[in-house]
Amino acid sequence: MTEPLETPGPPAPQDKRDRSPRRGMCAAVLSLEAVTLGLSTPVMISVSDVSASTALPVGLGLTLACLLVAGLLRKEWGYSLGWTIQGAAIALGFLVTTMFFLGGLFALLWGTADLLGRKIERERAAAYAALDAQEGATDTDPS
Repeated sequence: MTEPLETPGPPAPQDKRDRSPRRGMCAAVLSLEAVTLGLSTPVMISVSDVSASTALPVGLGLTLACLLVAGLLRKEWGYSLGWTIQGAAIALGFLVTTMFFLGGLFALLWGTADLLGRKIERERAAAYAALDAQEGATDTDPS
């Protein structure tokens, strides 16, 4: 007989603790920014009269960098690379004036995601520590 397929249940409590809200939010910002930077490439060529030999490596290079850094956010230095990309996106405004605004907007979103993510992680760690302490006290209580 064939055995029924097991449906995955809710994640184990430790799995929920390991998820980083900071990494998720920052990766989302970088992913959206990658779309914007990718679309800036044809704008550089057609509207801003930047040569294709300049626009393609710059626009598509920054797009690829965003996607790669989104995957590197498991390491703390990945966030430094993210800040570097924000600076490069703002500097792209020298080729496409609109990118001063859009780069600044994404830098603001990145900073907000980074700061709020850190705050959420601190508060979560404190809450889980309190929960663990409470469960530890309950487990050792003879009554």
